[in-house]
Amino acid sequence: MKINLRAFGIARDIFGSDVLEVDAPESITVGELRLKLNRDWPALEGLASVMFAVDHEYASDDCVIQAESEVALIPPVAGG
Repeated sequence: MKINLRAFGIARDIFGSDVLEVDAPESITVGELRLKLNRDWPALEGLASVMFAVDHEYASDDCVIQAESEVALIPPVAGG
């Protein structure tokens, strides 16, 4: 299946786009997607913490992503 991944902050800079289409097996968890992205974009591993949201809700690594799900990658945010 294809996952449309929305990227924010530094993740958008790493991907070079705010939307990324990722090829994935029919059944993939957030944790498996995280590993795949770290393999394909090693710079992501250097981020202190990265959260994933599935269908507008923060998701744990064991959350299964459905074909129609909206997935967002949210890196740490700093500001003042």
